[in-house]
Amino acid sequence: MWVFTRVVERRSFTLAAEDLGLPRSTVTDAVKQLEARLGVRLLERTTRHVAPTLDGEAYHRRCLALIADVEDAEGAFGGAKPKGLLRVDVHGTLARHFVLPRLPAFLDDYPGIELFLGEGDRLVDLVREGIDCVLRVGDIKDSDMIARRVGLLDEITCAAPAYIARFGLPENPEDLAGHRMVGFRSSATGQLMPLEFTVGGVLRHVSLPATVSVNGAETFVAAARLGLGLIQVPRYHVAGDLDRGTLVAVLTGNPPSPTPVSLLYPRNRQLSPRVRVFIDWLGRAFGDGQGGRSQAPLR
Repeated sequence: MWVFTRVVERRSFTLAAEDLGLPRSTVTDAVKQLEARLGVRLLERTTRHVAPTLDGEAYHRRCLALIADVEDAEGAFGGAKPKGLLRVDVHGTLARHFVLPRLPAFLDDYPGIELFLGEGDRLVDLVREGIDCVLRVGDIKDSDMIARRVGLLDEITCAAPAYIARFGLPENPEDLAGHRMVGFRSSATGQLMPLEFTVGGVLRHVSLPATVSVNGAETFVAAARLGLGLIQVPRYHVAGDLDRGTLVAVLTGNPPSPTPVSLLYPRNRQLSPRVRVFIDWLGRAFGDGQGGRSQAPLR
C-alpha cells in the first residue's frame, strides 16, 4: 500500500522508486502483486504516464486512511510526535494571512509532518479527494462533517473616501437611506448577502441597492476601493487599506457580528494526532493574527 500510494502521487514508477530508495523493479513487482491479490487493475500504464483506474482511485483513498492509522498507532508509543502527510484544504486569503507566516514554527515543532495545502472555498468531498480536513470561514450549515471552531474574525464596515465624499458619512444605520453597497453573492444560496449592524445589542440586517455584485473576495474589496459602495469584510483583509487611507471604517459603533473560522473533518473518521495538533496550533495562530480571536484548544 505504501509503495502503491507513492506511485499514484508521483504518477511514475521511477520517481516513486527514487523517493522510497528502492529499485524500480521492486516497485513494479509490488504493484503487480497487489493487483493480482485484489483481482483488479489499479493503474493504467503507458510509456510516459501512470494514472490510477477508477478502482485504483478508490483503493488509493482507502490506503491513505489505513497508512495514516498505522502511523498514528505506532507513533503513540514512546511519546513520539505525530508524523506523516497532512492534507488540508484552505481558503487562500485566510491561509496567506494567518497560516503561512506561522508555518515554519509549526514544522519546527513537528518535523515529521509533511503538509499539503490545497486552496479553495468549496466544501470538498474529503473522503473522495483524500483530504484530512478543511479550513472554512462562516457558519457551517447542512454538513455531515464535524466542525471544530478555531477562531473568530472581527468584521468591519468600510468604504472609499470617494464614496463618502459622494454619499456622505453615515453616523448610524438609520442614515443609510440613499446609500448603496457592493453586493456579495453567497456561494451557497446565490443570493446577495445583507449588511449586518449591532444596534443596542441586537443584530440588524440591512439590504441596500447594489449596482455591482461579485462572488470573489478580492474583487469585492477592489470594487469598494473604486467607490462603488459599502462593504463588510474581516478587518485583517483591509488592514493595509485602512492604514493607507484607500478605505475608511464607517459605523464603527455598530459592528457586524464576528465571523467564525472552523476546521472540518469527516464524521466517520477518527481524529488523527496530526489533525489534532494542527487544530490546536490553528487556534493559537488566529489568536496571534491581526483581526482574529482564537477559540479554546481541542481536548
